[in-house]
Amino acid sequence: MNKWLKVVLYLVGSAFLTRLIPFSGWFRMLDTMIHELGHAVATLLLSGRVLRIELNPDHSGVTYSVLAPGWSQVAVSLAGYATASLFAIAMFYGYYKRKQAQGLMVISALALVTILFFVRSGYGLLWLIIFIAVNLLFYFIGGRFRNFYYLLLAFLCLEESVMGPITLLLLSLTRPGQAGDAANLANMTMVPALVWSLLFLVFSLICAMSALRLFGKDRKRIKERDVNYKRFGSA
Repeated sequence: MNKWLKVVLYLVGSAFLTRLIPFSGWFRMLDTMIHELGHAVATLLLSGRVLRIELNPDHSGVTYSVLAPGWSQVAVSLAGYATASLFAIAMFYGYYKRKQAQGLMVISALALVTILFFVRSGYGLLWLIIFIAVNLLFYFIGGRFRNFYYLLLAFLCLEESVMGPITLLLLSLTRPGQAGDAANLANMTMVPALVWSLLFLVFSLICAMSALRLFGKDRKRIKERDVNYKRFGSA
């Protein structure tokens, strides 16, 4: 089967299955948090100042910052979707390396950093506090419940890292002035928002392929272990 078709089928199947899990939509905010953190960290690295981050109930987010005009603003606008896509790979790499517990601690630490430095009030603050508490709950429960929870977060991040650029692409076709980061990049570079949206989408699919390749390696490892267990167990 064509590798790109396989990625699309995985994403469609994942999106369908995760929506059957109660409250899974609430956890999709994790992708938004990572996206906005990408903007914030890029701003700080380029000597800018982050005023605040807002996380909204509809899974949207905004990073308010002060940054000198020029190429640095282009880099910050690129950072959001790129960070979210790379983070999806990191999540599946943690799963492949059996580092689910450590992964939950890293995610919780990022949420805590977001509270301490960027999110001041509102829905985002409440979400972050509850999210950290849920992470700690599954961390201490451990076992298969923790592994399932971690994998759910990984797939939600993967789905959202691709769905975000798709949504951006649709906005670029219908309302280009409201196409978020793509619209900002279009204003700064004179390259149409549609082109930036396509670039975000291609990058997200490449990252999704890498993440799913790690997941496939883990499935293969489990199958080989089961085969070896049956072989030696029956000897």
